[in-house]
Amino acid sequence: MIEPLTSNTQAILLLTAPLIAGRGETSRDLLSLGEYNRLTRILREKQKQPADLIGADAEELIELCAEPFGRARLDALLGRGFLLSQAVERWNARAIWVISRADSRYPKRLKARLKEDAPPLLYGCGDIALLEKGGLAVVGSRHVDDELISFTETVGRLTAEAHRTIVSGGAKGIDRAAMHGALLAGGDVAGVMADSLERAALARDNREPLMEGRLVLISPYDPAAGFNVGHAMQRNKLIYACADAALVVTSDFEKGGTWAGAIEQLERLRFVPVFVRNGVKAGKGNAALLHHGGKPWPNPQSGNELGMALVAAAEAVAIEPKQDTLPLTLRDEPSAYAAAALARLAEAAAEKIEQTVEDVKPLPEVELLNTVREILRRELVEARTEEEVATLLAVTKPQAKTWLVRLVGESVLEKVTKPKPVRYRTANKVERLL
Repeated sequence: MIEPLTSNTQAILLLTAPLIAGRGETSRDLLSLGEYNRLTRILREKQKQPADLIGADAEELIELCAEPFGRARLDALLGRGFLLSQAVERWNARAIWVISRADSRYPKRLKARLKEDAPPLLYGCGDIALLEKGGLAVVGSRHVDDELISFTETVGRLTAEAHRTIVSGGAKGIDRAAMHGALLAGGDVAGVMADSLERAALARDNREPLMEGRLVLISPYDPAAGFNVGHAMQRNKLIYACADAALVVTSDFEKGGTWAGAIEQLERLRFVPVFVRNGVKAGKGNAALLHHGGKPWPNPQSGNELGMALVAAAEAVAIEPKQDTLPLTLRDEPSAYAAAALARLAEAAAEKIEQTVEDVKPLPEVELLNTVREILRRELVEARTEEEVATLLAVTKPQAKTWLVRLVGESVLEKVTKPKPVRYRTANKVERLL
């Protein structure tokens, strides 16, 4: 049975969710993650919560919160009650639940690890408790041969035998092979979807494990949303954050979502130890990830061996010095994460994965901005000039300035005016979140 939405979740849905009832255009006025975080800070200062924006005495509070966003914009978003009721009816009919960061059921490990990057909303189906169990994240390319599929299914089976959960992205290829292997062996699986959650919730192959409580599927994006390159890249950190360790089965070299996600994990986030399949057939991308700090996959032959390898890796990480961010040094070139993200974005227009012609849409401006936001938030731990940012992003100085001004307005970045020249850096963040 689907639990009713909390008042906080209803308010957050109105403010940030497209509320797609079938196919349709999403609102351009939705609050971005940065804007939502800014709103929560305003609400905390006034000792309020999102639910108070739709309560009986909401009028005065909305007026007090409106300045950064515009009163008309907030009114339009909060006035979408009928659209929300339609969306909720559709989700309930498909056994899809929704929780927000303000709910007690929101996964604690996601909130603790991602902090302000934790999605305001999670849509899902299946047993949410599986998200707190950790497990082995398995990632890799969509386009692989039968040998790699067999290898990955075996990893899934051994993980089940080790009584660990497989965490993966639900995409064709490596993701589905890992999940399939674990489910066939009676194991537990957490799928972090970048698109089409609604379709996955209704898929025949998923019905039995969902009903048995062995499968949970989640997404930070609307259940009816189709494939989107930016979404696919953004959800990578969720996969790692849900796990205790990760295995990269196969990765392209310096391009693609698997590479970008692994580099982000190895260079900056460091949530979990990252294993990489090695050997003569592993490929250039895998070899490079090993060079960046990945650990060779020990090729366990039993569930017991796999469990012991994960424990040993976790113990090794526990005694390593902690480093929250990259060293505060100004690099002459973009980091590997930034380079990979930009390269992936450039490929997006040509990439068509499991889509019909009508599903393929041009890369929207908002997706480009989302990627730039992620890159600059990570890279500008030390203040940089407009010219340095333009070089980092490989764009013109006017374009860089446009983005910088926008992100300062969102409180993602802050402007440093003294000493000259003017520079920009990541804004100080409040870690306690709604």
